Amino acid sequence: MQHAHLALALSCSRAGRARALPRRAVELDEMWSFVGTKARVRWLWPALDHHTEKVLAYVVGTRKAGVYQRHLPPAQHTVGKLTMQKIERKHLTLRTRLKRLARKTLCFSRSCIMHDLIIGLYMNQVEFGCEV
Repeated sequence: MQHAHLALALSCSRAGRARALPRRAVELDEMWSFVGTKARVRWLWPALDHHTEKVLAYVVGTRKAGVYQRHLPPAQHTVGKLTMQKIERKHLTLRTRLKRLARKTLCFSRSCIMHDLIIGLYMNQVEFGCEV
């Protein structure tokens, strides 16, 4: 399992001088589930703000999607488990609330569309506070 910790340093210009703002850390981690059989694996990649513990974005798809390489510049991507406690806690909450994501369960999705829709509905309603 690959873990990522992304640190962004923003700078702004004031009176012609650039100054560094405090670093913002984002945790990324993957979480697998399956559709029908364990041979049809689906992956969920949530991005979590390290300080506020809010989900900033998520991607659902196959492992071939290459989320880390496609969405993160290599200079801002560090791999490690040192500061991953908050996203691992979020994974446990997701596995508890969405039985389709539990590792050993009788509840599973039969189609990729329904699987992705259930995850999307949960994320939009619970994590982003959108009316569904």
